[in-house]
Amino acid sequence: MGNSGETINRFLVEVFHEILRTEEESLAAYAPGLSLRELHLIEAVCLAEDGGGDNRSTAIAAARGVTAGTLTTAATLLERKGFLRRCRDEADRRVVRLLPTEKGRRVNGFHAAFHRELVEAVLGALTPEQAESFSAALEGLARFIRRKGAVPAGAAANNEI
Repeated sequence: MGNSGETINRFLVEVFHEILRTEEESLAAYAPGLSLRELHLIEAVCLAEDGGGDNRSTAIAAARGVTAGTLTTAATLLERKGFLRRCRDEADRRVVRLLPTEKGRRVNGFHAAFHRELVEAVLGALTPEQAESFSAALEGLARFIRRKGAVPAGAAANNEI
């Protein structure tokens, strides 16, 4: 793999876990009893609502890569905790839309601020040219991760190592 490859590997593994741990700790201090998974669902609902996207529960489930049943369970819990609310579509009563409450918007704002600080810390250490190169490298990483996630379950088990 070479020295650069080993350094990048160590960085990706360590930093990924460190970011998640830090995010979980700051969330626990700000919103005790709320998991990162729940927070990311609130974020998806806020993005759909604010961006004029599809805030139907089925669309959010698809966007998050979860089943409708899993989303329903999570939405019920977040509704009980006061972060989300459900409403029936006036045009089609079968459709359930998810909306953030004020409490949900506040915690999403906290989450967005955490990510802004994270990005600012990275960009503050780079020249504009380095930031452009880093962004391109991250796009390549994202494409790889998306491709890996598209592999059907069990497909990797058939390959010998």
